[in-house]
Amino acid sequence: MDSRLFIRTATPEIEAEVVINHTFADFNFHPQVHTNITGKGMIKPTPIQDQTLEHALLGKDIIGLADTGTGKTAAFALPIIQKLLANPQETCLIVAPTRELAVQIRDEIRALATNLPIYSCILIGGSDIRRQLDDLRRRPHIYIGTPGRLRDLYNRRALNLQNTRTVVLDEVDRMLDMGFVKEITELMSFLPREKQTLLFSATLDSKIEDIARRFLNNPLKISVKSGATSQNVDQDIIRTHGNKMEVLTDLLSKEEFSKVLVFGRTKHGVEKISISLQKAGFPADAIHGDKRQNQREAVLRKFRANQINILIATDVAARGIDVKDISHVINYDEPGSYDDYVHRIGRTGRAGKMGKAITFVE
Repeated sequence: MDSRLFIRTATPEIEAEVVINHTFADFNFHPQVHTNITGKGMIKPTPIQDQTLEHALLGKDIIGLADTGTGKTAAFALPIIQKLLANPQETCLIVAPTRELAVQIRDEIRALATNLPIYSCILIGGSDIRRQLDDLRRRPHIYIGTPGRLRDLYNRRALNLQNTRTVVLDEVDRMLDMGFVKEITELMSFLPREKQTLLFSATLDSKIEDIARRFLNNPLKISVKSGATSQNVDQDIIRTHGNKMEVLTDLLSKEEFSKVLVFGRTKHGVEKISISLQKAGFPADAIHGDKRQNQREAVLRKFRANQINILIATDVAARGIDVKDISHVINYDEPGSYDDYVHRIGRTGRAGKMGKAITFVE
């Protein structure tokens, strides 16, 4: 990744280059937070962490432009933990586009808040709402959820946002793609006027800028400029001539295909690919919208733990997935848009390692 970072000034056309020169020790975190940072093997801040931490700790509203895998979760989680330690009566709301991303955020916050009196709960669709109602009765400090379930719980008067002084809108571009504009607008209207808002997105278009104008107060724009995808991912096309499954199994039989993410277009198609590979003896499984949340989480755990080395997914189910050491991404079905293509191949070639992306073309 290019370690240069640019902060947009109040004049949109001016960008000032910033040299990254902080360490985590430069930030006045609670001693246990520093211990947890070290325990996670975080040596130095990533570019988005370096600049976001500095300003978020001062309470500023921020628009952070960064892809998944750049360390943005810790960039907002660390200031939130520090803020809640100083003001334990406050709460924080984190809104994510997908269940999988919400779970990942929850796990990251738990790790960074180890041995601290900071409690979080996850509020997502597809999971038992009764358990979530029980979690809310325990008065957690941090609510992490998807837009629809958060709105539902608020309307049930189970989610109390009266003391919420920090809100994070993560992967806003994906939330808008998935049609959550109304839900985001409603959730923001439920919150107190005086609050800190942190908005993160991979892109910044007119719709996102409209949300920022409506809900953020004089935000600082921080953009990580990275050519990581094109530099670290070797991209190739294979013409399949109607024999996609045969081509896929031939590839997966090769030793270098050690951890593979296969993308299909539909839920039915993804399930069909998974069953075909399992019958052929490959350690594969699938995630898609027809599977229950606990099933999807179980499959992801197996993939992360290398109990399976092939995961087949739809675009929506794969939103927010951050799995280390994916050697190959295979577009079994062609992506619907260039943005989908960039999102897909960005699952490999991470943390400075090389990856390979293959797209099947009939």
